[in-house]
Amino acid sequence: MNEKELETRLIEIRRHLHQYPELSKEEFETTKAIQNWLLEAGIEIHKTKLPTGVFAEIKGKKSGPVVAIRADIDALPIEEQTGLPYASKIKGVMHACGHDFHTAAAIGAAYLLKESESELHGTIRLIFQPAEETGGGAVKVIRDGQLDGVDAIIGLHNKPDLPVGTVGLKEGPLMAAVDRLYVTICGKGSHGALPHTGKDPVVASAHLITALQSIVSRNVSPLESAVISVTKIEAGKTWNVIPEEVKLEGTVRTFDPIIREEVKQRIETIVKHVAAAFSQESILSWYTGPPPLANDKRITEIVKQTAEQLPLKVIDPEPSMAGEDFSSYLQLVPGTFAFFGTSGTEDWHHPAFTVDEKALIKAAYFLSESARNLLNHITLEKLQTRTY
Repeated sequence: MNEKELETRLIEIRRHLHQYPELSKEEFETTKAIQNWLLEAGIEIHKTKLPTGVFAEIKGKKSGPVVAIRADIDALPIEEQTGLPYASKIKGVMHACGHDFHTAAAIGAAYLLKESESELHGTIRLIFQPAEETGGGAVKVIRDGQLDGVDAIIGLHNKPDLPVGTVGLKEGPLMAAVDRLYVTICGKGSHGALPHTGKDPVVASAHLITALQSIVSRNVSPLESAVISVTKIEAGKTWNVIPEEVKLEGTVRTFDPIIREEVKQRIETIVKHVAAAFSQESILSWYTGPPPLANDKRITEIVKQTAEQLPLKVIDPEPSMAGEDFSSYLQLVPGTFAFFGTSGTEDWHHPAFTVDEKALIKAAYFLSESARNLLNHITLEKLQTRTY
């Protein structure tokens, strides 16, 4: 198909995905749809032990390295408020982070690469990953063996605040490590009029929340980055009773592994001692999420050159404190992750989140040409370093 036909097809695919979003680990119909779209183009699909997600390959006639393209496929528990004619038909579920865009773009790249597979110097691996939003999908994909033998990996994330035609590429840290904390402050309930007869966990929790905010300002260098946010509080059932306990939940974002560990230790200390100061007990549960996303210098440079040739406007983006489990792949395989401009009206995870679909065909070419050039560069590098 020509470029205009491909663009029309990708918009259709993206809109279908947008209307039928599925949450992490529940992407069963999404998986079937992706498989069907790939099979239409004669692309080989591999069996996987995972219940959702798609693992496929396009093999060139010439043997060579393996370059992977990854797209995430899950949606969020958000009620859509865009008013679009193709808005989500699933109540309370929405592609509010643009994974429908990522999936359609990767399918477009697959179509383009399939058309010229005889010219490929190696294999293109397609990883349509489930459960990115919950932070565990990439690890499961790795354990399933889908990264085995891969020489390089690329991916992208739509960026609403960048205009269409712009791509942000940066070597080194781009997105933050993501950790989650759960705290229970265990006090003693009492009548709201008789607080002296109990041990008020609400007051203790208020002090704890304030104390946690001092960690970044007084323990992390102003030249470094860290975020601690308490995002959920559960306490009590009525207006005149002091509850037995308060539950807090929050997130910690860091770039540096040392700072990541130091922040965790400070949180543990503060939680324990603030609770003790109010004669109460505390329980801290910690969920270690994806590591910081750090792009490989060599791969990023090759992809930058590709983007400039397309042509796209390449910028040096500001790192984001948001997390992305693509980082787990980069712990094992050199690769790069790009921010791709979509001229959106709202940012990620907003109920009115949108993307400009003009960016879709550009993203498909960006992924396909980057993968093709990486195959060529890695093949050449291996030939140059071969000994006889």
